[in-house]
Amino acid sequence: MSLTVVITGAGSGFGKGAALALSARGHHVIATTETEAQATALRAEAPQLQVEKLDITNAADIQKVNGWNVDVLLNNAGAGQTGPMADVPMDRVRFLFEVNVFGTIAITQAVLPQMVKRGKGRVIIVSSIAGVLAGPAFGPYSMTKHALEAFGKSLRAEMVAQGIDVTLLNPGPYNTGFNDRMADSMWEWFNEASVNAPATELHQTMRQMVTTNQMDPIEVVNRMVELVEASTTTENNFVPEGIIEMLTAQVAEN
Repeated sequence: MSLTVVITGAGSGFGKGAALALSARGHHVIATTETEAQATALRAEAPQLQVEKLDITNAADIQKVNGWNVDVLLNNAGAGQTGPMADVPMDRVRFLFEVNVFGTIAITQAVLPQMVKRGKGRVIIVSSIAGVLAGPAFGPYSMTKHALEAFGKSLRAEMVAQGIDVTLLNPGPYNTGFNDRMADSMWEWFNEASVNAPATELHQTMRQMVTTNQMDPIEVVNRMVELVEASTTTENNFVPEGIIEMLTAQVAEN
């Protein structure tokens, strides 16, 4: 059965991969991007997709969903930031929460009324392994993903009686470029005079963990496709299986 799937953050990475894969399987994919430039590039590359500029922090953009019959909302859009909690600028923290948490909640709230009216639908929230684990210098990002865990778990319990399924996807470190950019974002503002200058060494250890031996993102894309098409889902979906144990062991070694 063909479904209408709205994907946020589809200009690159997991979102783009899922958009292409789901379209190839016959689904009507509405691939949304943060900027018009990203939308133009994706339209040129993948004319089979319906591509829309939709910044999830923009209230006017979010209202576009009212004109679409959405079967599945795949909340993939997100931002990253690293840095010790004693020093990270508050504007960076606020931006992360605006995108990863408030933007995700806002577009989900916009889509839910039509799902409730039909008595069915699915919301997939891309969390992270960072939603259940936190480490030095990755606190800002982990905070937002922990918040998404609470949002998704609460929403799942609240919406099940109305026929709407909510599930969380928790990828480990995959080679989309996102982890590398996030790991290096700390150096845009951090310096040796900072309150927690010793965090530099801890950051380097964590950076090595998340950027070395990153896995093929097709694993996550395939899991996204499975979650869109599944008859039922579990609360959390860790990719790959055993990622919590693997990362816990790496932390212990370091």
